[in-house]
Amino acid sequence: MTLLLALALEWIIGDPDNRWHPVAWFGQWAARCEAQMYRDRRARGGWVWLIVVGLPLLLIAMAHAIVGWPLGVLLLWLTIGWKSLFSHVHAVLDASTLQQARNKVGRIVSRDTAAMDFNEARRAALESLAENANDAVIAPIFWFVIAGAPGAVLYRMINTLDAMWGYRNARYHHFGYWAAKIDDAANWIPARLTAALLLLIGRIAGQASPWRKVQQDAASHASPNAGWPEAALAWAAGVRLGGPVVRGGLVEPRPWYGDDHSQSATADIDTAAANRALELIQRVLVVAAVIAVALTLDR
Repeated sequence: MTLLLALALEWIIGDPDNRWHPVAWFGQWAARCEAQMYRDRRARGGWVWLIVVGLPLLLIAMAHAIVGWPLGVLLLWLTIGWKSLFSHVHAVLDASTLQQARNKVGRIVSRDTAAMDFNEARRAALESLAENANDAVIAPIFWFVIAGAPGAVLYRMINTLDAMWGYRNARYHHFGYWAAKIDDAANWIPARLTAALLLLIGRIAGQASPWRKVQQDAASHASPNAGWPEAALAWAAGVRLGGPVVRGGLVEPRPWYGDDHSQSATADIDTAAANRALELIQRVLVVAAVIAVALTLDR
């Protein structure tokens, strides 16, 4: 029942404004701790990570033990970003001007958007959709099934710290090491479950869904997890994702994902292709939610 009620809140209300969102508060707490304790060393990054996560998690676990399921519903709802995920992607796909598409996609991806064309903006939005279908919905639900609402909260904190510190740049090369590695571990199973569901439902819809091809594509991604849902969406929805991106003014070469014959690397991702991807992700999330509800009916 906890999961059903949390999903109902997500469906009806969606994410609260950042001013009232505990994830934003957690980000502020992490930023303050970093400012006070930063040293670009792995050990220091690990200790700061433990402090940033451990203190709020202890308080949340104690409160959950006292309050019970009503707090569990609230906590789980706040870890899920289903409604906002589709809202952000639709904003890009429905943009009426190129500048509007660039502005909207810039809110959900960490790459340069100033020189993007419509096709590149749509591709970036669909890649974000695939990755965040895991990060914002399936992974928190997975950890709820494993460890209850505190498990979902722990996952959201892990994911937030990776987004803040898990970069391979001069500042976070050592300090952010553990934030990145712990997030990799927390997403290892959910990312592959997301890919498997995409391929299964894509096959049901009549789309070729070769697991080995997805496995090969995912292995070429810089992240050990992000490539799985991205490559699976490319194959299962028959779209062409991946390809070079620009970050910090530099072109990062990336392989293409998906069937060469579904769309060429230079072809537009038209409305039909984008809608096919959106519908497929929506079906995957519904199926994942139904499975999770069935596994947690007594909670």
